[in-house]
This record gives sequence, C-alpha cells and structure tokens, in this order.
Amino acid sequence: MEEKEILDTFDHPPITSNHAIVKWRILSALLLGIFVLMLFPNCSLPKIVVLKDPLTPEEHLNLGLAYEKKGLLDSAIQEYKLAAKKLTIAYHYLGNAHFLKNEFGEAETYYKKMIKKDPRNADAHNNLAWLYYIKREKLDVAERYALRAIELNPLKDHIYRDTLEKIKELKKQELEKLQ
Repeated sequence: MEEKEILDTFDHPPITSNHAIVKWRILSALLLGIFVLMLFPNCSLPKIVVLKDPLTPEEHLNLGLAYEKKGLLDSAIQEYKLAAKKLTIAYHYLGNAHFLKNEFGEAETYYKKMIKKDPRNADAHNNLAWLYYIKREKLDVAERYALRAIELNPLKDHIYRDTLEKIKELKKQELEKLQ
C-alpha cells in the first residue's frame, strides 16, 4: 500500500467500544428471548433459585410492616412468615395481619403461638382478648387475657383496660339477654 493511499470503510472493520458491544449483546439476547416466547408461548422460563436469603429477619419484618401499611396484607404475611423463622415477635404481626383480613382462626393461632413462645408479651394477650370480643365468644377467657395484659405491662394499662371494659360490658349484655 502506498503512503498517500486513502483507506475507505471497507478496508478496516468498524471501531466499536466494549460498551457498545455489551449493549448489542443484551439487545440481541432480549430480542431472541421475545422471539422464543412468541414461538413457544406455553414454555416456562427458567427459575432463579436463591440459596441464601439476602434479607435479615428484621428486614423481613420491616418489609412486612411496609406492605401492611399499604394494605398489601398477603405480601405482609409472606414477609412475616420469613421473619418468624428467627424472630418470635413476627407471630404477633402474623396474627394482626390475619385479623385485618378477617381470618380470625388464623389470627387466633398466631396469637396463641406468640403467647406460647413469649408468655410475657402483653400485646399478644390483649389482641387475643380483643379477637374473642370481636367474635363474641370465650368472653371469660378473653377477660383473663386482658387482665394478664394489664398485669404484664402496666404502662399500657389504659389500652388494655379499654379492652377489658368492653369485654365486661359485652358479658353483661349477654347475661341480660339470657334473663
């Protein structure tokens, strides 16, 4: 080749940066994936398996609370179940979420589980008492749970006493109906 000869674009391959190559490969893979899905719509995509949970139990609990505040109770329940593997308090939150869904049987199960694992948790005692009040059943048991909550945490006496008073009032009404 002579010194002054001018090269045109066909003499050299185009110069492409690594970034452009990566972008092209990603775009090609996406297009190929879409094409395959169009040809085989009933085929399932490969599943990603996470061997180690990247979140701590506390993070699952906090995520559950965020979901609960947004009204996403099923998602909250999933997160609370993951937290419950290591954090006992998650059973209390599971009870609350099921209570909000009017799934009273599940709520009762989780409140009882919470009380069994941590018998000094006053909130669980109070919430179980409130559950029985709402269901209008086991009012004598509900009264005992409310009294136990007051005994366990006098700082929340006003909250637990409200539950207790409502239970006593309902018991009185039930007795009056029988007479």
